[in-house]
Amino acid sequence: MEDEKIYYRRNLPHYQPSHASYFITFRLAGSLPNEVIIKLKEEYELEEQRLIAINEPDTKRTAIEEHRKRYFDRFDDFLDKYSDSHKWLSDDRVAQVVADAIHFRDTKEYELIAYCIMPNHVHMVADVERSGTSLYRVLQSLKAYTARECNKILNRSGAFWQHESYDHVIRNGKELANIISYVLNNPVKAEFVDDWQKWKWSYCKYEM
Repeated sequence: MEDEKIYYRRNLPHYQPSHASYFITFRLAGSLPNEVIIKLKEEYELEEQRLIAINEPDTKRTAIEEHRKRYFDRFDDFLDKYSDSHKWLSDDRVAQVVADAIHFRDTKEYELIAYCIMPNHVHMVADVERSGTSLYRVLQSLKAYTARECNKILNRSGAFWQHESYDHVIRNGKELANIISYVLNNPVKAEFVDDWQKWKWSYCKYEM
């Protein structure tokens, strides 16, 4: 079954082992124009093909990891700055549905570590090591439920979330700390607030 796969590919390859901590980003449908996505992916694939040709394994692995991080940073910058996209999550009623759904699954399907709900996307950090739950299944359920409930509030129909999500397996404690900081400070980077704690739709399990 598709939702039991560890590896899968849509536009980019994903690696989703059942026991891991993840940094996840999912965004609203239509949050970026197709021409932006196409350009980013073309640039990404061109550079990755160049890096794959590197002979030394450790150098290649490090270079590809850094390249993927740069790609995501550019992608996230576009999400923060693109002014013509849907921003349904800026409606407090809609954001509350998403926040409640994320918290509801905490301890059942994952251990929630942190999240930030932005106007057109969501960053989330969660640990699925204890439950062994498929990340694909978790996101499928979370996005299906929130899409249905948010569309009711907005009195609309059709796609609410973009089908594909970004996911990254967190490798160690240092990377986890850096990612949590990145998530919480997204509203600061976007110049919505001057301190992450002033953003209503942020959460962190740990003291920061």
